[in-house]
Amino acid sequence: MHVEKLNQLIERYLSVSFFVTKKAAALVKCELDEEMTNDQYYLLRYMSKRGVCTSTELASAFMVNKSAITAMTNRLVDKGLMKRTRDENDRRVVYLTLTEQGDAWLKKTEERIHKLVESFIMKFSEQEIESFIETYEKLANILQELEEKA
Repeated sequence: MHVEKLNQLIERYLSVSFFVTKKAAALVKCELDEEMTNDQYYLLRYMSKRGVCTSTELASAFMVNKSAITAMTNRLVDKGLMKRTRDENDRRVVYLTLTEQGDAWLKKTEERIHKLVESFIMKFSEQEIESFIETYEKLANILQELEEKA
């Protein structure tokens, strides 16, 4: 590939990536309760899929330091959406899980976000959606490999 063409593609990628990331985050934020952040939503979503987590696991998954996770989980515990449970055999280990209230909040919020995503994803053919998601998953795998090599 010629350098000029490569540079054009990189510029297009950076521009569209910036716009889509910012616009999607803003649209998701509109579907959240006023006092919730996108990061808190994605943290609860991750925890719902995993069931039980530790702060260390969350810090790794969200690529932030443990103190950032502690601050976020403190807020979610205070809101009654998450709870901490100490390991009976090792009191230093703390497990994080969603409360019933957290699970209910997430289900209600997921319904709104699914409707939002459906409103624009349905503007594409099934083949376009599949192709896009496969390409996006491939990009995620490449980025994961780069992270593992670092």
